[in-house]
Order: sequence, then structure tokens, then C-alpha cells
Amino acid sequence: QVQLVESGGGLVQAGGSLRLSCAASGRTFRSYPMGWFRQAPGKEREFVAAISWSGGGTHYADSVKGRFTISRDNAKNTVYLQMNSLKPEDTAVYFCAAANSMATILSPDYWGQGTQVTVSS
Repeated sequence: QVQLVESGGGLVQAGGSLRLSCAASGRTFRSYPMGWFRQAPGKEREFVAAISWSGGGTHYADSVKGRFTISRDNAKNTVYLQMNSLKPEDTAVYFCAAANSMATILSPDYWGQGTQVTVSS
């Protein structure tokens, strides 16, 4: 069982930056691939980024490539999402998620409660 708690969301102007954090409970955190997803009002939840258990492999949605960076610190049981050059269309609730394997990262097994990110124009 993994419990996930996101933090770091807020209001930022277009072009600005935010760093989201996701703190995980459980000693097996380092064995889980982790991902970030987001859901904008009236839209379905979408994949943003994923990272392998070791941190050696990362994947990004085309819409955030070159602007967002996912990373993890297994010693701190934490995964991060550094978001730069934010756009109003990045406005959404951002969710942290954990999967049993990288192959199933698009259908994670565990979810956080989400943190709101609002980008003003």
C-alpha cells in the first residue's frame, strides 16, 4: 500500500515556474514507477510525466516536453515535477500516482488527492 500527498500548487503568472512535490508513505516507495497526471475543468484526466523506479527513465506528454521535468529522491520518498514556462493551458489539478510497473503507468494503482495549479495570462 502506498499513500501519496501532493503539495506545491498555487497561482502563477504565465511564463513562471512551480515545483510540485509528492510525498509517499511506505518503505517500498523506491520500487514503484511514479507519474504525474492532470485534469482541467471539463476535461478528462491526462498523463503528464512518468519516471522509473530508479529515476533512470522518464517519459513526458508532448505538451510539456522541454518545459517540465520529473525527478525523484528515493531517500526522501518524494517525487517532484518542476514546471517552467507555464502557460494558461497548464491550469489543472495535478495528481501524483504510483504504478506497479512502468508498463502500467497509464493506469496507476495509487493516486494522491491532487493539488491545484492555476496559471494566469
